[in-house]
Amino acid sequence: MSIPDFVRGDVRVTEHRAGDDLLSAGLGLAGLAAAPEPFADPSSPTPAELRRRAIQASWKGIADLGPLGGYGSVYGAVPDVSGREYQAFAWIPGAQSPHRVLLQVPDHFDQARRCLVVTASSGSRGIYGAIALAGAWGLPRGCAVAYTDKGTGAGYFDPADDTGVALDGTRARRGSAALEFEPPAGIHHLAVKHAHSGDNPEADWGRHVLQAARFGLAMLDRAFPGQAPFTAQNTRIIATGLSNGGGAVLQAAGLDDAHLLAGVVALEPNVRAPDQGRALFDYATEASIWLPCALTDNHFQDVPLARTPKGELPPAWAQRCQQLHLHGMVSGSAIATQAAQALEHLRASGWTDEAMATAASTTAFDLWRAISAAYASAYMRRGADDMPCGFHYDATGAGGAPGVATAPLRAGWWADASGIPPGNGVGLYGGTDHSADPTLPGALCLRSLWEDTDASTQALRDGVAATAVKPPRASLPLWVVHGASDGLLATAFTSEPYVAWLRANGAHPLYWKVPYAQHFDAFLALPGFGDRHVPLLPYGYAALDRLWAHLYQGAPWPAVAPAPTPRPRGPAALTQAMLGLPSAWTVGP
Repeated sequence: MSIPDFVRGDVRVTEHRAGDDLLSAGLGLAGLAAAPEPFADPSSPTPAELRRRAIQASWKGIADLGPLGGYGSVYGAVPDVSGREYQAFAWIPGAQSPHRVLLQVPDHFDQARRCLVVTASSGSRGIYGAIALAGAWGLPRGCAVAYTDKGTGAGYFDPADDTGVALDGTRARRGSAALEFEPPAGIHHLAVKHAHSGDNPEADWGRHVLQAARFGLAMLDRAFPGQAPFTAQNTRIIATGLSNGGGAVLQAAGLDDAHLLAGVVALEPNVRAPDQGRALFDYATEASIWLPCALTDNHFQDVPLARTPKGELPPAWAQRCQQLHLHGMVSGSAIATQAAQALEHLRASGWTDEAMATAASTTAFDLWRAISAAYASAYMRRGADDMPCGFHYDATGAGGAPGVATAPLRAGWWADASGIPPGNGVGLYGGTDHSADPTLPGALCLRSLWEDTDASTQALRDGVAATAVKPPRASLPLWVVHGASDGLLATAFTSEPYVAWLRANGAHPLYWKVPYAQHFDAFLALPGFGDRHVPLLPYGYAALDRLWAHLYQGAPWPAVAPAPTPRPRGPAALTQAMLGLPSAWTVGP
């Protein structure tokens, strides 16, 4: 069978049975929730060990697998699904770096109801970054699942030993194998594919998804030659993703001139319609500057992660208020006065109190700075040594200073890292000074890239503009599911303007704004955090169930979806009733 022309190099085919399945690599639900198993040789793990850790890390980064979260008892399941995997590097025309594509084919693939689920990783994760959504829903019902890392992932390149990541996940030297990401020779700092590929991958996320779908069809031809050809006419292709993956499938829907996709379910998407809502870089750089101060307001006194374990203000956040005062951005000498002004500034720019409360977690974990620095480099197509505002990545050495990675640390990056440092022994350096608020200069510099009109910063605004979506065909079943409490990709900036834009142009998308759901289901296992929220994944599964019933059972596509009525979990374990799904829309295992 032929290989698509956008695939360069080999297709790696592996079989996964007898304790090494597709969905959990043999770990099962309990193993996925447990601590990672050590590699037999920490400096040289096998491809099978790396795959197992990558699958586990992707599950734990997306789903709440904690004892109170209800996964596997209230919703979701992790059955043993045996089958095959087909993996390759694919190239968008004109791209400098590839994206990974992967097809999982279950042994019980339903050839009578041919189904291909196509997805993209969440955040900047690697190839398995959507397995808890697309794999967990599609594989048990006999669908094949096609994944793309959409030009992100943890294929970090380390110039210290001139190594990157090969197709099987192992480390390899430049020139010895095809690598996931290979920057120009002679760089000094650690290079990350999303930030440094030179491709602005976000602008092509939709093309990545459509290539993954075509790769999936081609590999199904290879898997079942007697049933070939597999086409969009005889195999229904369902696109789903969450966060950046949700934005990717909505991009794909707008580019799907060949009508590959039969339906789309996007969870908490990073999406921006033309001239609608706000771009991620816009509100992330704003949040990086203003939220630390705003969250010191008494309005957030009882919000998890907005105070220290002793109930005190985080010193760095109080210092931010004082620094904003020194910069003339707020007035008044009291922190309470400064915090109130910062809070009003954010409210005036569209932030809701609900989103800001949940964003205390994003702020406490320093995600705004991490996102802004990486995305600025991607939008401006900068390399590892010339990131905007003086930022760079290096392995973390003694005392937190830049150092040289050990062989075991490098070996685990592909499996364990999120794709956006800091983390996993890689630090984000630069953009700081020696003041009492050392990260503020970098935050102000990144913000200025957005606000300036100077020609030198036009590349960033052009890069952001290139990520806007196009409208999908009016007949495409499309459902957007978003948490009302999302503090990272707030609905007011993303899903709501996107859905309104579609409706104004004659489309009829379904939209669930789920009360008490926020962005990171995995955060629900944090003490006090899950008490206030419900997970978003079960609502995504329910929407996919309705799409399946429409495509395969002839159920009419609803004009309006009855809204869920959940209630916060509280200190007890999640129950089905807490999800508040419409009658008969249960999503149990």
